[in-house]
Amino acid sequence: MAPLHEKRILLTGGGGMVGRNLLEAAGDLRIDHPTSQQLDLTNADVVRAYIRDTKPDLIIHAAGKVGGIQANMADPVGFLDKNLAIGRNLIMGAYEANVPELLNLASTCIYPRAAENPLREDMVLTGELEPTNEGYAIAKIAALRLCEYIRKQRPELQYKTLIPCNLYGPYDNFHPEKSHLLPAIIRKVHDAKKSSANEVEIWGDGTARREFMYAGDLAQAILKASEEMETLPDLMNTGLGYDHSINEYYQTVADVLDWGGAFTHDLSKPVGMKQKLCSTERADSWGWRASTSLADGIAKTYTFFLENHTS
Repeated sequence: MAPLHEKRILLTGGGGMVGRNLLEAAGDLRIDHPTSQQLDLTNADVVRAYIRDTKPDLIIHAAGKVGGIQANMADPVGFLDKNLAIGRNLIMGAYEANVPELLNLASTCIYPRAAENPLREDMVLTGELEPTNEGYAIAKIAALRLCEYIRKQRPELQYKTLIPCNLYGPYDNFHPEKSHLLPAIIRKVHDAKKSSANEVEIWGDGTARREFMYAGDLAQAILKASEEMETLPDLMNTGLGYDHSINEYYQTVADVLDWGGAFTHDLSKPVGMKQKLCSTERADSWGWRASTSLADGIAKTYTFFLENHTS
């Protein structure tokens, strides 16, 4: 296979958090990253023609319809239909055009809701999915299975899947109602500091544990995978392999932002699962590990927040 700087790379989802962090980390690599206006991934004919005309050596698939629990519950049809179409059109378009390498990105929501921690790659489809985002998960499972089936029928094609854990970082969504855990905490503590508030409320008792990885670390994993597709496992978690309690996330943000107030707990609020943690055995033996500490990642994310989301 050609060295990475000689490969023509097609990236889908270049406007999202993963895509933008990857483009920043990629330096002068030749990455084509069309917007959804330039390439409608839901249209199979358009995708087929685009791949035929641009002849990529490697496709990195990071596009999708994403959202939080409320969005997934409100529109399961959209989350299943759109993600199923995007995944199928891109993977089959690549397959039909004999694109030699494709790196597909999944999500830990593909794991059964009752699976034991740490979550191992061989647990996929061993039990029922979490109902709140089942549509999204089914679409992601279909895409990764399609890659595995292609590998069985044509082993020379390197079509493989990374399963990232929860992510945070620059280009995250900091919208008060629509953000995930870490950007929401950063905004809450920032607002408390700005308004000289001395208390911030945490939903639940704060003991639930979550694994959040800095998006820049996933970008490094994708670059390493792009260079070493032949040795990459067909299915591999990309996570930390350790987690933190919700209380620890709040405290670390408070430390980084130098806010000295106190936390209160609203025990009437929902808290979700007690734990969701990835096994990193495959990544460890392949030779990759996340390197950004929680405090460093939060500091970099806060710098981005200050530069882009505060007036």
